[in-house]
Amino acid sequence: MAIGVVASDLHSETHLSFRSGWLRAAILGANDGIVSTASLVLGVAAAGAPGTAIVTAGIAGLAAGALSMAAGEFVSVSSQRDSELADLSLERRELRSNPEAELRELSRIYEARGLPSGLAAEVAEALTERDALQAHARDELGLTEARQARPFQAAWTSALSFAAGAVLPVVAVAASPGSARVVVCMAATLIALAVLGYTGARLGGGRRRTAAVRVVVWGALAMAVTSGVGALVGAAL
Repeated sequence: MAIGVVASDLHSETHLSFRSGWLRAAILGANDGIVSTASLVLGVAAAGAPGTAIVTAGIAGLAAGALSMAAGEFVSVSSQRDSELADLSLERRELRSNPEAELRELSRIYEARGLPSGLAAEVAEALTERDALQAHARDELGLTEARQARPFQAAWTSALSFAAGAVLPVVAVAASPGSARVVVCMAATLIALAVLGYTGARLGGGRRRTAAVRVVVWGALAMAVTSGVGALVGAAL
């Protein structure tokens, strides 16, 4: 007799942590692009600069920021990846020179997680026979394929997201009349930050409203401070 599978027997989960690498870089880049470029053009505008100078400053900030984000992300994530590779190299040498001690170490890890000693030893032996380095990388070092550092991915994600975020305040300033330039830029920027915070939380499975408010508040604070500095400098000069 055939055994049927009812709907309640099926179980499916969708985890979102695999997105953490590129999502972090994308949200950071877009947020930095929006806030830093908006702050830059608002500061220049508050100093009394003409429209052409404001737009020029915004475009220069966009290009410089995107390249800086790419370089910074590549260097920092490369350093993280170097550390990961060094740990893997050390673990590989230990597995060659003292496999028995490494097996006991793996067994103790599983015991500490709640397995009985006999079962922990069996699991450690089975995983060691299958792929000892992978077992130690995952369970001793906490390194997995989904979470490993990817410098190039972080670099281009940050650069593109920064440029995408920076375009908005530049367009808002360029398309607005002089009398409304600051107000339009600030309004467009705050809306963009709210959308960014909401979208990032949605992709990462976080609290959407909380994330949106957090991004807007800090972005507004950065723009207010920069505008104030620009106004002071413009008055002094």
